[in-house]
Amino acid sequence: MADPPPSPRTRVVLADAATRRAATDRARTDLAEQTPVGEALVKGLVRAQLALALRLALVVAAGLGTLPLLFAAAPAVGRFTVFGVHLPWLLLGLLSFPFLVGVGAAYVRWAERNEQDFAALIRRPEQ
Repeated sequence: MADPPPSPRTRVVLADAATRRAATDRARTDLAEQTPVGEALVKGLVRAQLALALRLALVVAAGLGTLPLLFAAAPAVGRFTVFGVHLPWLLLGLLSFPFLVGVGAAYVRWAERNEQDFAALIRRPEQ
């Protein structure tokens, strides 16, 4: 009996996968070893979080800080009543809390988005 002809060999190359994995691991290694590149990445995240916090602090200061100025500049507005409660008490004593909760929720959502963008930057293979 004659032997069947040999089937063509299939060559498996793993170098491309290893190169992509190494590129992704390089960013993680930079972070873990605190290299200048990793330090720059972390500083960028911290700077983005600080900028977000300062912007929202300005929103709170403008939103709540201008109300007493309004009531001092226009005393007639301060004497206005809603459901038997003077408007300054209503705005500063009651409605300021939902405003602060809303700003806090916005901060958390946007800060998490910054962190997700940072994580995506670390996970993204270099091209």
